Amino acid sequence: MTEAFSVKQYLRDLKLPFCPGCGAFTVINAFLKAVYESGYTDLSKFVFCSGIGCSSWIPSPYFKADSIHTLHGRSIPVATGVKLMRPNLNVVVFGGDGDIVGIGLSHFIHAARRNLDVLVIMVNNMIYGMTGGQVAPTTPFKTKTTTTPYGSFEHPLDAAKLAVTAGANYAARWTTAHQNELKEAVKKALEMKGFRFIEVVSQCPTAFGRRAGFKDAGEMVRWFKVNSITIKQTKNLNEEDIAKKIVVGEFIQKRRPTLIETIYNTIKEAQKTEEN
Repeated sequence: MTEAFSVKQYLRDLKLPFCPGCGAFTVINAFLKAVYESGYTDLSKFVFCSGIGCSSWIPSPYFKADSIHTLHGRSIPVATGVKLMRPNLNVVVFGGDGDIVGIGLSHFIHAARRNLDVLVIMVNNMIYGMTGGQVAPTTPFKTKTTTTPYGSFEHPLDAAKLAVTAGANYAARWTTAHQNELKEAVKKALEMKGFRFIEVVSQCPTAFGRRAGFKDAGEMVRWFKVNSITIKQTKNLNEEDIAKKIVVGEFIQKRRPTLIETIYNTIKEAQKTEEN
C-alpha cells in the first residue's frame, strides 16, 4: 500500500447518522482499516447485509459497496442467500445486539451451527438505542432503561460464548477501547472461512449512558478499558465476579467445512451420480 489509509476511500460523501460520541464511528474506522491492511483498495469484493437499528446503518448506504438493508433481525438469512449465489464474495453482516441476538437470535444460532461462510459484526451497545432505550438481551443486570426504570432484572446473554457453543469457526469480543485488537480481529476473520463472529461492546451515551449514570461517552470508554479482563484472567475468578466484568479476547478459532462448501460438494457428487 502506497497511499495512506483514509476512511473516505471507502465511504460515500454522506453525513453519518450517529449521535455524537457513538461507538459506531470507532467500529467503522477499525473495520475499514482492517479492510485496507488486508489489501482491499475498494469494497467491490464485499456485500453487506444489515437489519434495523443504529448499528445497521453502518454499511448502508454509507459504504461504497453493494448492501442490503433487511427487516429487523433478518440480515443473516438474507446473507445466506447472497453467499449461496455469490460464494466468491465477502459477505459481512452488521447489526446491533437487539437485531442479532434479540429478534434475530434463532438465525444467529443456526448460521453458526451450519457454519455459514459469513462474518457477523455485532455492535453491542447493551440497549435498544434507536427505538427509545428499552432493555435488551445484553443489558447488564440491574441497569436502568426506559422499560426497567428500577433496573434490569434479567442477566445478559453472552453472545460470544453462544457462538462458540453453536459451532462458529471464530468468535471474539472487544470493546471500542480496544481499537487495535478489534482491527486485528477483523483482519483475521477476513482471512478465515466459515461462521465468524465479532462482538464489539460499544458506548451509547444517548440511550444507555445517561440512564446508567455515565457523564459522557469518554467516561464510558474509560469504563470499558478498566472493567475489561482477558479470557485467561477469568480462570482466577468466580462466576459472580466474572459477571461484573467485560471478558475480551478470542473465544475460538478453528477450521471445519462451511455450509457453502458442503452444498457445492453435494451438488458435484449428485451431478456425477446422474452422469453415471
